[in-house]
Amino acid sequence: MKVVFLEGAEEDLKELRRYIIASFGRSTWQETYQHIKDSVRDILIFPQSGVIPEELVDCNTRQYRQVISGMDRILYEVKDTIIYIHLVCDIRRDMRTLLSRRLLRVIK
Repeated sequence: MKVVFLEGAEEDLKELRRYIIASFGRSTWQETYQHIKDSVRDILIFPQSGVIPEELVDCNTRQYRQVISGMDRILYEVKDTIIYIHLVCDIRRDMRTLLSRRLLRVIK
């Protein structure tokens, strides 16, 4: 299997990095980033181990899953032999709003 960070997820990581470094320092970012890398490695090994996000349960779609990595959520999709990382965000953020914004960006 192969992991691909989509453009939105790459932007999420950059935004998360800026926020954590500014608010908590570089060492906290390094620790957070290591947690994210470990979680992505686990996803690669066990792609179906993530849970279907509560916000997507009603959509009747099973290819989208999430894992919690420290204080962050990683939303991903499994398609054949590729794992697409769609979103990386703080667990306290409103997922419905984030998903809506992401969808609107794609539609434009």
